Amino acid sequence: MAIESQAIKRPAPFAAGVVGAAGGFLGIFVGASNGSVLLGILVGFVLAAAAAFVAMQVLDEGMERPFKWGLLGLITVGGVLLGGLPGLILGAIFGWLFGWFIYWVGMGRYRVPLPPYLTAGQVLWHYSFRMLCGVIFVFLITPILVVMPLSFNAQDFFTFTPEMLAFDPAGYSLKHYKDFFTSTEWQGALRNSLIIAPLATILSVSFGTLAAIGLSSEHVPFRRAIMAILISPMIVPLIISAAGMYFFYSRIGLQGTLLGVVLAHAALGIPFVIITVTATLVGFDRSLTRAAANMGADPVTTFFRVQMPLILPGVISGGLFAFITSFDEVVVVIFVGSANQQTLPWQMFTGLREQISPTILAVATILVGISICLLTVVEMLRRRSERLRGMSPG
Repeated sequence: MAIESQAIKRPAPFAAGVVGAAGGFLGIFVGASNGSVLLGILVGFVLAAAAAFVAMQVLDEGMERPFKWGLLGLITVGGVLLGGLPGLILGAIFGWLFGWFIYWVGMGRYRVPLPPYLTAGQVLWHYSFRMLCGVIFVFLITPILVVMPLSFNAQDFFTFTPEMLAFDPAGYSLKHYKDFFTSTEWQGALRNSLIIAPLATILSVSFGTLAAIGLSSEHVPFRRAIMAILISPMIVPLIISAAGMYFFYSRIGLQGTLLGVVLAHAALGIPFVIITVTATLVGFDRSLTRAAANMGADPVTTFFRVQMPLILPGVISGGLFAFITSFDEVVVVIFVGSANQQTLPWQMFTGLREQISPTILAVATILVGISICLLTVVEMLRRRSERLRGMSPG
């Protein structure tokens, strides 16, 4: 049986029920914005179910494209009447989404990419699991999506103004970004972060890479216990690590110094380097190092000419994680640093506690952008490492 043959038209009540449930779910948000969640659920369910029933019971397959365009126009007009320009945008999105979803469910197209032997329960679990993952992802990403547009607020508020909700250009401004780049306090904090994070990253990569290579050798005694100790900063609550560093640094004279902050951040970044480099070394062919030794290469030459090129993606990935950890860390630097080592996250924390400045939103948006770029690089390096180790096609 060909898999494409599974796309069989479903009964109209089935399509109406599934699409109506989706409409009721989206109606929660529409109803909440208009003051009645229950009414939003009821209206969303009825309208979506009715549209699916008409499409499956009344219209034939040749009317699919006209029906989609008609539904798109109808929902868009309704969005304009209810919410103006924002309603137009949301209406267009919902109209396109439901036009596609109705026929995806009603014509049985959801079965096409799945093996033909799956039962109805397995199909339900397949899509329910993905929907659950999507809901969790949206829950985690929503705070970021809220912060980013708020950073362009023309007013000194942490909420959306009526002008912003109406997409009025007067409600948007770059004033908070200008405040960040012109403020001596913010620029001083940025300078400290750009000094501390690279230095901590260099130490983390150096010590973490050497530790990972050493612990990957089976003849090292107590290597599991040593590994557990080295990655403990990732497991132990950060407040406990910060308090311990504070008392220790106070006794040896490093508390309140730049060196103390750099060493503290390096200790937090080493576990990330060890884990990523160790994962890279799993597929490393150790016969290459033995062959280099047989050819007369000393250990240092073997490391830089044989091992390092192959484990470099893991080293760089660990270094990026260590950099992000140091650049975003605030608890440890408050304990072991001083006013002279005030970093960007520390300045943000101080701004929230002492003076609520919307400039924090602009800084947060910049940090999110930096994190996205670094994580993109990490993913590219991961794929390159897999290609080098023969785990994925080139």
